[in-house]
Amino acid sequence: MNKHDTKELSQFLLETGALLMSSGANTNRIRITTLRIANAYGHSAELLIMHRALMLTLNSENDDNFYSSIKKTLPHGANFRIVSGISKLSWQIAEEKLALNKAVEELNRLQGLPHYPRILILIFVALAGASFCRLFGGGPIEMSVAFTATFIGLFVRQEAIKKKFNSYLCVFFGAFTSSLIAGLTVKLNIGDHPDLAFATSVLYLIPGIPLINSLTDLLDGNIMNGIVRGVNGLILAFAIALGLLGAIIIYNIG
Repeated sequence: MNKHDTKELSQFLLETGALLMSSGANTNRIRITTLRIANAYGHSAELLIMHRALMLTLNSENDDNFYSSIKKTLPHGANFRIVSGISKLSWQIAEEKLALNKAVEELNRLQGLPHYPRILILIFVALAGASFCRLFGGGPIEMSVAFTATFIGLFVRQEAIKKKFNSYLCVFFGAFTSSLIAGLTVKLNIGDHPDLAFATSVLYLIPGIPLINSLTDLLDGNIMNGIVRGVNGLILAFAIALGLLGAIIIYNIG
């Protein structure tokens, strides 16, 4: 590869790493996948992974070409279709010696994959909330309340994200909306166990992926990223608690 090709490969690797980070991959997976691709194209790489940015230095094994660059990562979420797709792509590059332009096309295809329809996400997340309520012993009334509270709360959170509110505020808005709806049934004593609907109405907001990635990063020795992800998860949990507290204060329940 010439210097121009090294630059293109570096940009491809940074885009791959940033996409993995924003899709919910842990630090070790990002590093392994990126280095696998770099080695397949005859380069050695040094990758610094931070929570909001990636820094890469790429060296050609055949000549003195090298390239260093940094890329800011997108807001973090969860998209395991992207994570598994990039992992499959990296192995395809390593085993089939896929040309770089073909790899770029495949990465663009993965980025362009459509998300599930919004109404489908709302319905299934709400069903999950109702199912949690049932697992804790709730009846049909409590399940219906949990379904409604989850559906509307998630809708409010999605709208807040679209309007580019702070991510922690988006979680607070969702938790406050859900707990307001479910808390009304506690205030009016609707159903046999209205407190179950209230408690499970915000479970869809639990930051499971940040907390799991925090633990895996710490176990893998990526201490800084593990701490950052853990603190981020704790702040999200605090935002959920504030939303619940707001409803408790308004209804004077406890």
